[in-house]
Amino acid sequence: MWLCYLKTMRSFLKQFLQYLQVERNLSLHTIRAYDLDLKGFIDFLEQKNIFQLQEITSQQIRAYLMFLIQSLSRSTVNRKLASIRSFFKFLLKKGYIKIHPAEAIFGPKQVKELPQFLTVDEVFRLLDRPKVETFLDIRNKAILELLYATGIRVSELVGLNLDDVDLKTGKIFVYGKGRKYRLVFMGEKAKQALENYLQIRKKSVKKRGERAFFLNFRGKRLSARSVERIVKKYSIQSIFKDVYPHMLRHSFATHLLNQGADLRVVQELLGHVSLATTQKYTHVTVEKLMEVYDKTHPRS
Repeated sequence: MWLCYLKTMRSFLKQFLQYLQVERNLSLHTIRAYDLDLKGFIDFLEQKNIFQLQEITSQQIRAYLMFLIQSLSRSTVNRKLASIRSFFKFLLKKGYIKIHPAEAIFGPKQVKELPQFLTVDEVFRLLDRPKVETFLDIRNKAILELLYATGIRVSELVGLNLDDVDLKTGKIFVYGKGRKYRLVFMGEKAKQALENYLQIRKKSVKKRGERAFFLNFRGKRLSARSVERIVKKYSIQSIFKDVYPHMLRHSFATHLLNQGADLRVVQELLGHVSLATTQKYTHVTVEKLMEVYDKTHPRS
C-alpha cells in the first residue's frame, strides 16, 4: 500500500468524500469544506515535488501549517489541520498507510475571542429601521425580527419552508446542523412581522407550489448572501455599524442569559450539541458585569 503515488491522492480524496457522505452522513456544506481543505493540501505537496504517499511526513504537514499561518487565521489553520487528520485517519483505517503522520501534530494556539453582540437598544433601533412600505421592506422587517426572535442561523432561515412555520402557536421547526430538526419560538413582534410578510408574499409568488418561506424579488428562494446584505444595509443606516447576521444570534443568546434564562434552554434553542459551545455567552455576560462594576463601584 505504501507504494501508492501522489497522483492517486485525488482518487483517495474522492473515496474519502464518499465515505463522509454515505457512512458519516455529513451535510453537503461540510463535505465541500473538507474537499477544499484537502485539495489545498494536495496542491501544496505537488508544488514541493512530493508525489509518493510514503513521502508525506509530519515535517511536510508542519511545513504546510507554517505556510498557511502566514495568511490565515489560527482558527482556519486548525480547521484545515482537522481535515487533514480526518483524511489520514481514513487512509489508516482502510489500510492505505501504516502510520498516521498528522496524529501528533498540534495546530497554533487559538486566542479565545468573545462573541460580538449588540445592546438591546441597538437591536431595537435596527429592527425599527425598515419603513415597511414595499414588498422588500416588509420582507426585510420579517427577516430581521425572526433572526433576533429565534437566534437561528442564516442557512436555517433561508432554508425555511412554509409548512415549517406555525404562526398561531409561534413555533418554528428548523432544519439545522447535523441534519437535525429543532423547535424554536417567536414572540408577538416577530409573528406580526411574518403575518404582514405572508400577506404580501402571495402576490409575489410566480411559481405555483413554491415552498420557500422567504422569497427574492423574482419569487424564488432567498439566498444567504442576500440576507447578509440586508442586515448590513439596515445596521449601517440605524446604528452605524457593519453587523453580520450571526451577531443577531449572539445577541439573542446573550440577552436571554442576561435576563436569567437557563443555560441548557439556550443550548436547545441555539441547536448546540455541546453545552461548552453555549457557555461562551456566559463569559460575555461576566465580562459585561465586570465592566459595569468597574465603572460604577467607588473603590473599583
